Amino acid sequence: MQDARSLALFGGIGVLRFGRILARLAWLTVFLGAAPALAGEDPWKSPEFQKQFLGTYGVLAEVEPRISPEERAVLEKIIPLLSGNLSKAAEQLAAATTPASSALLDFTLGNIHFQLDQPGEAQKHYRRAVEKFPSFLRAHKNLGLVCVRLGKTADAIKAFTRMIELGGGDSLSYGLLGQAHASQEDFLAAESAYRQALLLQPDSLDWKMGLVRCLFREQKLAEAVAMCGELIEKYPERADLWQLQASAYLGLKEPLKAAENYEMLSRLGHADAETLYTLGDLYVNESLLDLAARAYLRALELKGETDAGRGLRSAEILSARGATEAAKRILARIQERFGESLPDDLKSRSLKLQARIAATSGSGQESARILEEILAMNPLDGEALMLLAQQFAKTGEIEKAAFYLERAEGLEGFEAEARVRHAQLLVRQSKFTEALPLLKRAQEIKPREEVASYLEQVERAARSQR
Repeated sequence: MQDARSLALFGGIGVLRFGRILARLAWLTVFLGAAPALAGEDPWKSPEFQKQFLGTYGVLAEVEPRISPEERAVLEKIIPLLSGNLSKAAEQLAAATTPASSALLDFTLGNIHFQLDQPGEAQKHYRRAVEKFPSFLRAHKNLGLVCVRLGKTADAIKAFTRMIELGGGDSLSYGLLGQAHASQEDFLAAESAYRQALLLQPDSLDWKMGLVRCLFREQKLAEAVAMCGELIEKYPERADLWQLQASAYLGLKEPLKAAENYEMLSRLGHADAETLYTLGDLYVNESLLDLAARAYLRALELKGETDAGRGLRSAEILSARGATEAAKRILARIQERFGESLPDDLKSRSLKLQARIAATSGSGQESARILEEILAMNPLDGEALMLLAQQFAKTGEIEKAAFYLERAEGLEGFEAEARVRHAQLLVRQSKFTEALPLLKRAQEIKPREEVASYLEQVERAARSQR
């Protein structure tokens, strides 16, 4: 099943389109390479088709098995059934097919099962045909087709390769061979197959899409960008082309060009939340914070968007970059959109961000109020404890700051940082000797070069006090 999904991804042929290709091929060309009948005519009743079906002309002795007069009579007998009773045709042909009979009978029986949408049975009979007659070109081709249908890509590669060795090969076979190689992540071989398919069918979008995806996976990004550009000119409405070209631009380290593609996807109505959040991140990295905020807000506006965590992350990013007003707008939109449905962890993160924004905006009292609200919900929130301590330290309320830091020191995961901040608080009061044990313990828990350097400075200051 995974192989089948990989084929759809790398070849660009959807399930319905692939089914139509196989149905058309089975009806018109699978059976002994029959030519299409005239419009409106039943191909099974066409005299020309029947001649081809019976193998009376156009057979290459090197790649086609011969049939005896008796086997020819069997085929003549089932021809009338092919246009209306395939099951009975299969039954009669199976009765005449033996280990010693011509491979052509097995091949034809495989074709009938293919028409009956029984690909497993078809594969079995095609295998018997090539076992009996190893150079049976069309049996190898149909075996490859049915293996693709079944998702057996390794077997499909083997069958198509043998067909090509025998002198066969058309655009469909080369294209499906490209799909099969791509699903096996052999992108160089897939690229070669797709190029062969395009030589024979240069206007095929399916094979072009397969090729451009291979170029991307091979890191031939400049070629992928150029080919996407050509295809976009012809098919500007295709979201997958804009998306693929954007990914190639990112690989080439051209983020603003990728951003242009994402903006186009948004205009076309094809940008999902992931695309818009990625667009926002690109703008943040380029310090275009207003554009980033707009992209993030567009993501939150999408109908059905339920990832409040991703929206909150975008607000945190903007706040960290100093875009306080933009962060506040996103927080407000999250509150409007999700309200009380926010889970506790996200609600806590949202409140902490509000507290940081309030502190940055000079509203220290509001910041402290929000942090105390968080601690009322969860007294063991180490981050809130340290933020509240930081706020009290800023306002000169040293005892309160020390109180909350001491509480944080008792929490796993926060002890080292809380001790360092407590030591800094003591150093500000010139209490160097009292700060030393806090810094030494912090280094035992989590050794850091910058803390080691700070510890040396505090030790020198403590000695100078004696």
